[in-house]
Amino acid sequence: MGEIDTSHGSIGRIGSSGLARPRHGEDTALAILRSTFGYEAFRPHQAEIVDAALAGRDVLAVMPTSAGKSICYQVPALALGGLALVVSPLISLMSDQVTALRQAGVAAACLNSALGAEERREVLSQASRGELTLLYVAPERLDDPAFLDMASGHGVALLAIDEAHCISQWGNDFRPSYQRIRSFIDALPTRPPVMALTATATQQVREDIEASLALRNPLRVVASFDRPNLSFSVERPSSRADKNAALLEFARTREDRSGIVYCMSRRAVEEVCDSLCEAGLAATRYHAGLSPEERERNQEDFLFDRKTVMVATNAFGMGIDKSNVSYVVHYNLPLSLENYYQEAGRAGRDGTRAECLLLYSPGDVHTAEFLLSRTQRDDLTPEQLQTMHEADEARLRQMVFYATTTDCLRSFILRYFGEEAPAYCGNCGNCLADFEEVDERTNALKILSCVARVRQHAIAANSPATSVGAGSLVDILRGSRAAKVLERGWDSLSTYGIMSEVPVPRIRAIIDELVFREYLTRSSGDFPTIELAGRGVVFMKGNKPFIMRIAKGKPRAPKRDERRTRKARNAGEEAPDLTPEQAELFERLRELRLSIAREQQVPPYLIFNNATLEDMCRKRPISAEDLLEVSGVGEKKAERYGQAFLDAIAQEA
Repeated sequence: MGEIDTSHGSIGRIGSSGLARPRHGEDTALAILRSTFGYEAFRPHQAEIVDAALAGRDVLAVMPTSAGKSICYQVPALALGGLALVVSPLISLMSDQVTALRQAGVAAACLNSALGAEERREVLSQASRGELTLLYVAPERLDDPAFLDMASGHGVALLAIDEAHCISQWGNDFRPSYQRIRSFIDALPTRPPVMALTATATQQVREDIEASLALRNPLRVVASFDRPNLSFSVERPSSRADKNAALLEFARTREDRSGIVYCMSRRAVEEVCDSLCEAGLAATRYHAGLSPEERERNQEDFLFDRKTVMVATNAFGMGIDKSNVSYVVHYNLPLSLENYYQEAGRAGRDGTRAECLLLYSPGDVHTAEFLLSRTQRDDLTPEQLQTMHEADEARLRQMVFYATTTDCLRSFILRYFGEEAPAYCGNCGNCLADFEEVDERTNALKILSCVARVRQHAIAANSPATSVGAGSLVDILRGSRAAKVLERGWDSLSTYGIMSEVPVPRIRAIIDELVFREYLTRSSGDFPTIELAGRGVVFMKGNKPFIMRIAKGKPRAPKRDERRTRKARNAGEEAPDLTPEQAELFERLRELRLSIAREQQVPPYLIFNNATLEDMCRKRPISAEDLLEVSGVGEKKAERYGQAFLDAIAQEA
């Protein structure tokens, strides 16, 4: 993955930087939170996790993206003194967090493959000399004897394991290197408190994490997965052209805001990025087929707000802490709800409102199944690989159900992760859409009957092809004269052409609903086919209605205040709780932040995030003391940037 320049070289050499040294016992965790990070109070669950770590107790914490997991180990690291290790598989996460910590005056560094041999030796030397408070390390580094010697000789005050779901073969990103963490812990002369943290983990994965790390009577925290500031919606374009048009319309109305568009393939990334650029949008791209230099350059353009839209495969964004992403669009269906929620969760990380849009087409399912079937892992045994494939198929089915449901999207996500949720959230595409309830029993029976007729026809012809894919099923029902239909004699079926007047998207939607209700089954593999299930046979024999909710149009959108200037209106949409005057100031402060960031060559959100700028606009501080009352302004940042922002606010008075 690409990294910003500060992730190697300069980060390691901090011996004479004057950064803050570890706090000692007389400083409370809350005092550290306020003075170093600029927050007046802990978020839900943070305080109990910090207290447990300070008491020497192990922790297993499952908290969604933006819930503040990093604070849970950064604050105790500063309070305990000594060296805190943070295990992470994500180079970009290390880079972002180390840069942010240094902005706050904390002595931090990282140790991973992006550093050269000399740089790695220097980081180890600094750690040995007690010059570091937090050291981020890739799991593979734990196998290095030199690293173990340093950790054993200097001592480890705290061990935090980020992305802890990677240790479980039931998780969505199993990494065997994580399973060696326990050996590292056992080899230390003195066992430190161990914290395992992750954003997504089912009950099975949580149990696997706890057992694999041999956590001792851990504090178990499973925070709500709900992200109230995110709105979710799904659109179902009937063609690629319609999908491109929907994306372009969405991005154009948000051209001054930062967003990510995820695509399933490198080719799609190239095509989508080109189309956005041709439309005049400031877009860039990221995928594994680009050179490391271009990936890093494009990532920096996005992080530094030189480009507002990043079009990328899922290779981008893991660990990127860019807090002002206002929207995430999935151009294709993700492989699982775990992946989707993690990627969508990169929007609104600072708590401001953000949008998450999925553009779904049935063809995405075939592509996803093809990708899963081609997954190979040299680090897994055949048995582990088979287990992973089966789990992947089950997760993909749930992702399809999400994309096709007409129920509350937020509720669907929360219940998937084992959390009770109301049936209506009032802030997702389905809850805001105008639906009509339609009894599709007749059309459902036609589809089920067609599936049965295809099977009977194949058996009579002594053909092994007793089932067909959804595309062929639609062709038969609509009376297509395609060569495949005629060659196989499907035009002789009694169900041939019986839905010729029904639009293809409507037929596809009913097929998806029949699969969701388990009246039909969809096989996996390169060429998935549709078959009649037992529940479908029962339905055909009965008189039960088949009620579906059909959307009449697009979700309702909040009305805009047309009296505002375009930039102020966009700022107001990004920070909707601000008055028009506050929105104008928000835009001025954002421009100042960008200017300072470019001068210092750091991403703007590392100066102050959007939520902090919003709070400045509401509180309008006039002194350094007032500025420290703004959420997200710590002592070091107030010292570095405070006067410039106070002057800008005074000019708007």
